[in-house]
Amino acid sequence: MRAVLRDALPFAVLAAAPVAATLAGADWLVPVFTRMAVFALAAMALDFILGVGGMVSLGHAAFFALGGYVVGIGSHHAYDGSPTPFFGLPGWNDLLISLPLAFVVGAVIALPFGWVSLRTRGAYFIMITLALAQMVYYGLVGLTSYGGDDGISMWWGHNTLAGFETADRIVLHFLCLALLVVAFVVLKRLRAAPFGRVLDGARQNEARMRALGYRPLAYQVGAFAVSGGIVAVAGALMANVDEFVSPGMGHWTISGELLVIVILGGIGSLSGAVWGAVVLLGLEEGLREITEHWPIILGPLLVVIVLFARGGIAGLVARLGKGGGRAGSP
Repeated sequence: MRAVLRDALPFAVLAAAPVAATLAGADWLVPVFTRMAVFALAAMALDFILGVGGMVSLGHAAFFALGGYVVGIGSHHAYDGSPTPFFGLPGWNDLLISLPLAFVVGAVIALPFGWVSLRTRGAYFIMITLALAQMVYYGLVGLTSYGGDDGISMWWGHNTLAGFETADRIVLHFLCLALLVVAFVVLKRLRAAPFGRVLDGARQNEARMRALGYRPLAYQVGAFAVSGGIVAVAGALMANVDEFVSPGMGHWTISGELLVIVILGGIGSLSGAVWGAVVLLGLEEGLREITEHWPIILGPLLVVIVLFARGGIAGLVARLGKGGGRAGSP
């Protein structure tokens, strides 16, 4: 029960924060908390393959951008009424289409990415994922029909949800938070299932798993595809938060930021990805208000947190919870 409460705590923070900000008259903070939820979703998907499968990817920004462009392109064509490159279909402006399509596009692209990358290990795997993501990035830059390097400004507004408007900041925030909770439950169950146990076994000793009759590569590629699909959904949500899509969503720095969030929150802890997003984006926003040179302060702060919070923020919260339990016992 205590572990369940610890897992629920960061979600409760993200649920309460925008409501408190609105009541305090600080509505401008609501999109900040929504960005936390979106980045937590993407980081959680990365943590699944990193913490369970041992796959350190620097290419997940590609799926983030692809999810954004699914929304941007579909919404653009829905507005002007012209058919899209997606098999000549008419445009779409509903999240019931955008989100599943973003997942499918992200997962389908992640399949060959994973298959190629997993032919290598270690630093080579990291570099190949980075190289493949940069290919996507420059491919998006070349989409001159959709703004090229300038991207797509969704000045016509957010996607709808089954015909209902999502322009209200609180509504959009809780939609993102709901999807974050769903992803957490699915990934946690997947990690505990035989699929997750095979992944974990392959991370520890791949040769032994082969000797037991398993095909680790198939499980690893499958996990990479699921992760890519979820990150693409996060990108689709971010397009609605910012009302803007650009190749910058696929830049390698986004992959680096997701990796920092995972490490900060605690590798292998899905709820830690939520803590990592809350702390990192919260520090960025707070320090940005203090000085324009905020990265100089943020860097040492992150080093201190990683050095003294063994197991990341999730590990620190778990130790504090255990300590509180002992102190309160008779």
